[in-house]
Amino acid sequence: MSELLDRLLGGDATLWPAGNVSGNRLGWLAVPERMHAEAKDLGSWAASIDASHVYLLGMGGSSLGSEVLRASFGNRRLVVVDTTDPATISNADISDPFFLVSSKSGTTLEVDCLLSYFWERWPEPKRYAAITDPGTPLATLAEERGFHRVFSNPPDIGGRYSVLSYFGMVPAALMAIDVARLCDAALAADKEDGVRLGVAMGDAAKEGRDKVTIVVPEHFRSFGLWVEQLIAESTGKRGTGCVPVPSTEAEPGDDRHVVLLEMDDDYQLGTEFMLWEVATAVAGHILQIDPFDEPNVAESKANTKKVLTSLPLPAVQSADPATVSTWLKETVRPSDYVSLQAYLPFGQDDALEGLRRAVRDGLGGTATTAGYGPRFLHSTGQLHKGGPNEVVAVQIAPRAPTAHVEIPGKPYDFGTLIDAQAIGDLQSLESHGRRVLRVEVNDLKEVS
Repeated sequence: MSELLDRLLGGDATLWPAGNVSGNRLGWLAVPERMHAEAKDLGSWAASIDASHVYLLGMGGSSLGSEVLRASFGNRRLVVVDTTDPATISNADISDPFFLVSSKSGTTLEVDCLLSYFWERWPEPKRYAAITDPGTPLATLAEERGFHRVFSNPPDIGGRYSVLSYFGMVPAALMAIDVARLCDAALAADKEDGVRLGVAMGDAAKEGRDKVTIVVPEHFRSFGLWVEQLIAESTGKRGTGCVPVPSTEAEPGDDRHVVLLEMDDDYQLGTEFMLWEVATAVAGHILQIDPFDEPNVAESKANTKKVLTSLPLPAVQSADPATVSTWLKETVRPSDYVSLQAYLPFGQDDALEGLRRAVRDGLGGTATTAGYGPRFLHSTGQLHKGGPNEVVAVQIAPRAPTAHVEIPGKPYDFGTLIDAQAIGDLQSLESHGRRVLRVEVNDLKEVS
């Protein structure tokens, strides 16, 4: 184990297949030290921000870590807006806002649209800050507009490994979380434990137990959002991968590799972030894939762009929501997993989790995951398209737009955008021969 850790810490690219991108993707190993050194400055800056709510405009890896911190610490000041659902966007209370615009590439479509929308309503530069890589279009725009501050993140950190960088620590500071203490927890992590976890995950997957079932205490339920996208996007490629199944209760099965997390302190999240990043990188070594690239993520984005350039939206076949259970029972095979993909307004977490458990139990314990689109396009979607052909997807779309919200400068509104994203993802899944059923609902209770 120590040899593997030494190679990882030494940046040994031969841990992974030839042509891997690790040469500019290992900055996450050292970034807690830098953030610890900057903790006082981050805290002072955050304390100077006088606003009732902070809206984090992001997508995928740039936002899910912050959502975990927000939910676990019980903070009500930060609102993570990583969706294009018009109802969620229009319901934001922006009477006294501060906006944190987060995008590694600085070109993320969703973030660009969200920024355009909120800027039209609050064109005050001092109410904005940006987190991005050096020299991106977002960095240039933020400087030109005179944003309150631009945080230039180390460019050698991929989005899904970025929670302990500015992408997670700036929102943490704005929530009055002790950044130094969080970084202390990350620095105290026993990385050899992370190596052992990664080896066990990879070996289990090779033996057919590829459903990594991560059981977390109810208080840390949101941790599943982050660890799911980390593992799925990192390992789901070349027809293999670890399928993360976050849960708050034990889920046995012949295809399961169960990991029980004992967590009783919010700041322990710093330790878990580091451990799982190490584990995921090592699992990539065991599976002989590159855990830092995302070869299939661009497909759904390209499909979305194609749909948006040939409006109106194409007709898409949708099934009766009442037939989902029957279709699943006819379709699911041993070793499959079900992915429930809800392109619906936020705020339905309990209903979505209830549906996940109902599907799981109705299929005799089949591994089942659930979450909101369009996050799938940026993270777990890599596993669905590039991993083993074990996914049985149910795409749940709204029967009608949830609201009408225009996007300044675009020939389409948010309702059209999220529909195009769902359609683009559907096309991508189908092009890879994945089994997928689309249904349209007014309420999740219609799915049965």
